Amino acid sequence: MAGTGFDILGVHHVQLAMPPGGEALARRFYGALLGVPEVEKPQGLAARGGCWFETGQVRLHLGVEADFRPARKAHPALLVSDLVAARSALAAAGHPPLEEGSIPGFDRLFVEDPFGNRLELLQSR
Repeated sequence: MAGTGFDILGVHHVQLAMPPGGEALARRFYGALLGVPEVEKPQGLAARGGCWFETGQVRLHLGVEADFRPARKAHPALLVSDLVAARSALAAAGHPPLEEGSIPGFDRLFVEDPFGNRLELLQSR
């Protein structure tokens, strides 16, 4: 970029908040239901609580926030291989899609994680 001296190269991770003690719910939703493996947090950060989930280029970090309020508008948008299967699995697990619709080139749905954080799931057409 002209004049700045640096370029943004990508997104390293997305951090979402959760209330204290929410690790088991996070593991069930992000790990078991969404299928994103949990990775060990670095030793210096583990004492803060929370969970990190990472696979390929996707890195979702959940951090504990004492005065937690869910992100209802701001959200990560995750690409999925099969939106119909995702919709079905989420609904069966008690997380029904909140909205559906499409944007140019993608079908999508929105869902809340166990803490009320908004997530968007998209599949390319």
